[in-house]
Amino acid sequence: MAGPSPPRATAGEDSPGRTAFEVADVVRAYGVGFLSTHPTSGAQRRVLRTIGRCRTGALGGHVEGCDACGHTRIAYNSCRNRHCPKCQGQQRAQWMAAEQATLLLPVEYFHVVFTLPHAFNTLIRMNPRQLYGLLFQAAAATLLAFARDPKHLGGEPAITMVLHTWGQNLTAHAHVHCVVSGGGLSADARRWHATKRRGFLFPVKALSKLCRGKYLATLDRLQRTRALRFAGQSAHLSEAAHWLQLLTELRRTQWVVYAKPPFGGPQCVLKYLSRYTHRVAIANRRIRFVGDGIVRVAWKDYADHNVTKEMTLSAEEFLRRFLLHVLPRGFMRIRHYGLLANRHRGPKLARCRELLGVGAAPPAASADLDDTGSGRADDADGHTEPLPAPCPVCGQPMRVLDILAPHRRDTS
Repeated sequence: MAGPSPPRATAGEDSPGRTAFEVADVVRAYGVGFLSTHPTSGAQRRVLRTIGRCRTGALGGHVEGCDACGHTRIAYNSCRNRHCPKCQGQQRAQWMAAEQATLLLPVEYFHVVFTLPHAFNTLIRMNPRQLYGLLFQAAAATLLAFARDPKHLGGEPAITMVLHTWGQNLTAHAHVHCVVSGGGLSADARRWHATKRRGFLFPVKALSKLCRGKYLATLDRLQRTRALRFAGQSAHLSEAAHWLQLLTELRRTQWVVYAKPPFGGPQCVLKYLSRYTHRVAIANRRIRFVGDGIVRVAWKDYADHNVTKEMTLSAEEFLRRFLLHVLPRGFMRIRHYGLLANRHRGPKLARCRELLGVGAAPPAASADLDDTGSGRADDADGHTEPLPAPCPVCGQPMRVLDILAPHRRDTS
């Protein structure tokens, strides 16, 4: 994280997935200055330091060579941090290979999104683990309550949730994407109950009210047991009058719950999850320019018919917004509920397949991944490809000629 101007691709960094500008360019050019003037958490500092080193000599790598034409190149190791835009493809492929067998029930799947009101944003900054975790809990409890009610479904569904904390302009926008099976296993495990009406899961306004009630009840309990921190812009909420005012405002607010049309089938679910499970706040392909203290970013304005626009931010503001979305260490942003909960997943899914008249789940596929950590083929902006990558000159396979140890110089 050093240097007055954004570095460009160096010799040997001929990865086909590299874009013209990257988040790492901003970090290396402006990260040190940002950290010297802005308070940050240990997790945020680690993310900046790691992204700044990603695919550089600081992490080591190897030299690849082509026996056919003699071309050589250096492939530096990936940081594999879950917030790095360049390092999600490999993790995504591994996750999908392990999970795909659990998502192949021949039923409809629905996409439901639960969003927290923006009034929570200042409180989330001081309590991300508690408030993000509570969003998972409230949304899951709401979906399970509706599903188990005989008036709606009368069975336990399969639910996968993915937390996203950002909007297109990188500001705070906490929401969970939920993939829900269009049916569930009865409490006595004797029947599979499909949705009563094809193409419809649950009424979203009723989901919104129940989720709001569950979330606020637990949030108030956390406050009363002194489990929340208040500081900065949320400091005033430690006073009882201001806390009560916030709760009253949030009870009157209509919480946004959005249900998209059902997926076409299990394979569409897998395709959707492969795009969403390991997405980060911003993909490198959206960064149009880095330099002169500014960052230009493409974004999609959903309020204006999804028109793609461009915004210009100071490098300082870009980094501030990017760090809003660094999750607490060890926090799980992909979670399973209902039939997919780890405790009884195997037996329950086997029973569902039996009731639905389908065979046993196929074995999890093995992913063809980069064991070296170079990450050349696992860019979140590109496609995973078998390694070693072919020679860019003659197209023949390349092999590892030498291992490069990480260099010791640390400018972070």
